[in-house]
Amino acid sequence: MNIKIAGGAEENGIVIGNSYDKYGSRNPIIKWIMNGFESALSEFVSKASPESMHEIGCGEGYWVLRWNEQGLSARGCDFSKDVIEIARANSINCGLSPALFESRSIYDLDATQDSADLVVCCEVLEHLEKPEAGLQALQRICKQHLIVSVPREPLWCTLNMVRGKYLTRWGNTPGHIQHWSKSGFVELVSNYFDVIETRCPLPWTMLLCRPRR
Repeated sequence: MNIKIAGGAEENGIVIGNSYDKYGSRNPIIKWIMNGFESALSEFVSKASPESMHEIGCGEGYWVLRWNEQGLSARGCDFSKDVIEIARANSINCGLSPALFESRSIYDLDATQDSADLVVCCEVLEHLEKPEAGLQALQRICKQHLIVSVPREPLWCTLNMVRGKYLTRWGNTPGHIQHWSKSGFVELVSNYFDVIETRCPLPWTMLLCRPRR
């Protein structure tokens, strides 16, 4: 699936979407890494078996569009109005409704209009100044399952430095202001959700969770 990528664009000084097309990359290492991420994510989605899905921080809409093409009922939101416009254009190009996407901050999620059986929030929390408030917002809208992932540190920064990226920042990707090891992330999320399963597709930590009743 070919989609338009934000390509490092910024909105109000914040990098939005993806800086490059990691989904369509022909680099064998990138393809191997992304296949690992997709395998873990797809396994968790299958286990959740949702009737409705909401991706928080959907960027240009890649996964929402993939899920809809697979027959799943998925929609997405992102804080960036600019990246949502890209997602809507990608949706139209795929023959799907642009109404699948809307602009919304994670902090403003509302139980009435944003709830879904499965909530997906991948590669978002590391960008937040208040990740605990973000998890509380996810609690409001998660009916049955949550899938959440973040870069696994210090592995993420180390791999960036190995490939010669962000050396003056010790390998830290621009916009990443939170950093968790696998155990640290599980501990954080466990304060708000019951963690059912953990996967570690290189170089992420991904959790399948249930809301506490």
